[in-house]
Amino acid sequence: MKKKTIKDGDLRKYKINDCLLKMNMNEHREAVRWIPRQIGISLNTFHNYRNILINDRQDIPHEKVLRFEIFFELKVGELLNKIIKGSSFKELSAKEPKRRIR
Repeated sequence: MKKKTIKDGDLRKYKINDCLLKMNMNEHREAVRWIPRQIGISLNTFHNYRNILINDRQDIPHEKVLRFEIFFELKVGELLNKIIKGSSFKELSAKEPKRRIR
């Protein structure tokens, strides 16, 4: 598997690094030590989560995202840098021609 290089300027899918950069150096250092324990992941997994790029297929499991949001005192959905668009079932079914059920 080819290893990909991630630059500092690359847009990440999640605001984990942004949240860490808002902390002073001591808080940042402590947070990096605390987060894996609080969220229930390894340090390596934590660093992998930090480096997920905006268009990567990889995602953080929903429960872990919620734990990050609690840890960083974010509202639900604020950790994600990407806007997710979609249609509700009612919107989709209104666009489809009605089918007869036999």
